[in-house]
Amino acid sequence: MAGGKEITGKIRSVQNTMKVTSALEMVSASKIRKSQDLMKATRPYVSMMRRVIGHLGKANPEYRHPFTIKHPDVKKVGYIVISSDRGLCGGLNSNLFKVMLADIASWQKKGAEVSMVTLGKKASAYFRNIKVEIAAHTSNLGEKPQLDDLIGAIKTMLDAYRELEVDRVFIVYNNFINTMVQKPVVEQLLPLPPTEDEEVKDIWDYIYEPDAETLLDSVLVRYIEVLVYQAVVENLASEHAARMIAMKSATDNASDLIDELKLVYNKARQAAITQEISEIVGGAAAV
Repeated sequence: MAGGKEITGKIRSVQNTMKVTSALEMVSASKIRKSQDLMKATRPYVSMMRRVIGHLGKANPEYRHPFTIKHPDVKKVGYIVISSDRGLCGGLNSNLFKVMLADIASWQKKGAEVSMVTLGKKASAYFRNIKVEIAAHTSNLGEKPQLDDLIGAIKTMLDAYRELEVDRVFIVYNNFINTMVQKPVVEQLLPLPPTEDEEVKDIWDYIYEPDAETLLDSVLVRYIEVLVYQAVVENLASEHAARMIAMKSATDNASDLIDELKLVYNKARQAAITQEISEIVGGAAAV
């Protein structure tokens, strides 16, 4: 059985760890509220953009934008992967990468190559280790991500699709369901999948000014950027929620471990006292 000093040292060490995990839990609980407010603030804009694209999908302009054209042969697949910059958030990133690797494997079986854009340090570090082509990388987006910081990386993948270097583009992120549930998802970005709008029942068209090509290029690029930005804030909320849950679990486990160590310490102390009493009694009997 370990000595009393050794056990008390372990108890102090676990207590110090518990202070850190408890502090991280409280910080994440504070940040998750702000990230949820940011996420909710962007949803109405995204919803309206989806409605506009739903209208455009049912329209019949003379000009067809490259983002709406489906490439018949898929020779290369592009991914925009969104992860966290920091760890200590449980299995959030590992679960995301697991889902993505399964999707990549399905395309590789069909003979397609893979290229990706990573947003977040964890994704960049992970996929560099498995030697996947990384066309662009952005990190350190902070607690209030700015669209300007994402445009460069997004443009890399959009240009590759325009130039027929990539035949499909997917976005991979953690969708925030609630504080306890974050779901990793893989969604198709390009070619633009059809969006449903219940208010659009008849086929009709817009009047484009100055022309369909100029207007569609501006609107569709903005639409893709908005979808990626929304995915970034969803992933940010998921990160704080996962870290809060992970740190709470770590704090609870540390508390349980301290209770177990205190019990071991009391047993060791009692054994030492019993031994001393036995030695005293034995010495007295010998005299």
